Amino acid sequence: MVSTTDFFYPLVYDPYMQGRIGAANVLSDLYAMGVVHCDNVLMILAGSRDMSKLQRDVTTRLMIEGFSDAVKEADSEVTGGQTVLNPWPIIGGAATSVCSQEDIIMPRNAVPGDVIILTKPLGTQVAVNANQWRFQEKSWADVQDVITQEEAARAYLVAMESMARLNRNAARLMHKYGAHAATDVTGFGIVGHGRNLAGNQTAAVNFEIHSLPIIRNMIEVDKKVQYFSLLQGFSAETSGGLFICIPADKAEPFCKELEELDHNPAWIIGRVLQSNEDPTKNTCNIVDNPKIILV
Repeated sequence: MVSTTDFFYPLVYDPYMQGRIGAANVLSDLYAMGVVHCDNVLMILAGSRDMSKLQRDVTTRLMIEGFSDAVKEADSEVTGGQTVLNPWPIIGGAATSVCSQEDIIMPRNAVPGDVIILTKPLGTQVAVNANQWRFQEKSWADVQDVITQEEAARAYLVAMESMARLNRNAARLMHKYGAHAATDVTGFGIVGHGRNLAGNQTAAVNFEIHSLPIIRNMIEVDKKVQYFSLLQGFSAETSGGLFICIPADKAEPFCKELEELDHNPAWIIGRVLQSNEDPTKNTCNIVDNPKIILV
């Protein structure tokens, strides 16, 4: 049995999309293990006691609808859960799959010569914050010389679509193309999760990231405010992409087929290198002056 639990507070203004993001986020932990089928999901839900009854009824209903629609898209169903009142709305769940060993891709078999694929762009945290600052005069004044209102709104929409998209097709293709290890990129940023995955490998390897796909204009915002650490790889992501170690000759076919299925690109962002250290010292780092791919 593979089971995972996750939940969080609102990131976006649309409660329906917030529900979809909540479902995509919790299911992503299964997909990072190559588990394609989810048997059931229990919903974790909180309505805001600080809203009026009408506001709470509308937003809670839409969050439930978005969450349930994303779970249906995953060919699963919401079979129960827990609902409470809270100062802030909460959405998330517990996803469970009962599967055989061959349904799982254990996150430990990367080998030197593999390349690293990322299936969603970076910069969602920056994009969500930049969009919030559009409605806060003082905060917007801090960044208005590096980004326009229209650019911030576009980045927000790109981030919202990305966060709401399931990683299920990528999980399917991990089996088809023989992926050796994977993780999803969420709260610790790409380097944080890359280091966690590197430390889990059986072989003595290091992960080298040479390219960073980033939502357009988010680098300039990050440089201006100087607290997301986006280019350093530590900016938090929500419902981010899969970070996949895969044989080099399979990487381009994987990316091509995934783009056909998801109508969004995936990128080869790094490589797996032989290490002369003990496997307990495996790590993941970004090269100096990485290639930036604007999304």
